[in-house]
Amino acid sequence: MLLVLSEEHKEHLSFLQRVDSAVVGEFGRIALEFLRRGSSPKIYEGAARKLCVPVETVQHGVEGLMYLMTESSKHMISKVDFLDSVLVLGFGEELNLILLQLYLQNHSEIRSILSQLPSNLPAYHNLEWRLDVQLASRAIRQQVIPVLTMRLLLTGGSDSPGELSRRVLQTDPGTLLHLISTLEGALAAIKTNHARRIFRNIK
Repeated sequence: MLLVLSEEHKEHLSFLQRVDSAVVGEFGRIALEFLRRGSSPKIYEGAARKLCVPVETVQHGVEGLMYLMTESSKHMISKVDFLDSVLVLGFGEELNLILLQLYLQNHSEIRSILSQLPSNLPAYHNLEWRLDVQLASRAIRQQVIPVLTMRLLLTGGSDSPGELSRRVLQTDPGTLLHLISTLEGALAAIKTNHARRIFRNIK
């Protein structure tokens, strides 16, 4: 999977080209502190004074780097996909490898931090299912009509945090197999070189 970066994020990250590798590493440390404890204007001001740039430039650079790291960690993208994703930034090979190293060193901790943040979206809790087969009816003595009934249990969400909500779904096996096949085909297609080229050119 490749990340799709907006023009705003590309602009924020472009500042990294104008500083040396040690500063990029320091920005990575600040981005992690941002995730752990929230933003700190004093840290931005101190870094801006050292680099002789506006505070907003430092803040945008750190926030852009944090977005790159969190999105990469969230989707657990591979080394190859990470490097392909940052190609659109036009960085040199050395800077790309520094960013890759930052990602590899910190993605486990970032995922742990993200898992502890509150979410407004419901999360999967459990799935119960039952297969019913109708063998006959008053009109037709011999028939086979299978129906799969599923009860999806979800936890969390903005409406009922900490409580379970239920969704009942019903389908026939043929439709379910078609859905599975379609999703597997989509996952396979997104990994092709053709899809990678398209993602690189999406703005």
